Amino acid sequence: MNENIRFIELLDELKEQGLTKGYVAIAEQLGTNKAAISDIKACRKKISLELLRSMKSSYPKISLDWIITGEGEMFEPEITDVPVVNKRNVKSDLSKTRPRIPIDAAAGSLSFALSAVSENQCERYPIIPQFPKYDFTIIARGDSMEPELESGDELACLFVKESSFIQWGRVHVLDTEQGVVVKRVFDKRDFILCKSTNPDYEPFKIPKSEVYQMALVVGVIRRY
Repeated sequence: MNENIRFIELLDELKEQGLTKGYVAIAEQLGTNKAAISDIKACRKKISLELLRSMKSSYPKISLDWIITGEGEMFEPEITDVPVVNKRNVKSDLSKTRPRIPIDAAAGSLSFALSAVSENQCERYPIIPQFPKYDFTIIARGDSMEPELESGDELACLFVKESSFIQWGRVHVLDTEQGVVVKRVFDKRDFILCKSTNPDYEPFKIPKSEVYQMALVVGVIRRY
């Protein structure tokens, strides 16, 4: 359980930075106890999704991907943060809109090219000015990317025009032969390695030849 070792390393780093006073304090903050932390440290117990959720909520800058996979850095750099806004607080430019592409319309052999989705299949919503440039939004489904993304989150996405512009390691929406996939992606030569944030889901590979289109997630709209 390498993720357990990395989890304890992170706790030690938080203590070193003065962000927590020790295992007892952080256990109370995360809604657990020192014995549970000790079990994780001794690899007697696997880190739960609930504990990861609490950890991310308490320390937003930590990298869950680093804990789970060992990829990247312990803390997320500022430039890779995906902005999350409260739907009720969004102030939009009503003169411009972007389509919300339904997952069922975009799945399978249908490309994300907007011309392939008929007007009556797409709702259009005002642009969110808090976000960087984006081409469309799509609703996340399922719990595979929790706690980073929640089911029902609306993802603002920017098409990747060329493969050289793919930002490996970040969360993308992929239109594949098997349907729509929302995952953190990594380059594996002829394949794309897709990783979930939820440790209950195993990574998997998709042949690049089976990917019709990719879009980078640049913002998240969450309904509180």
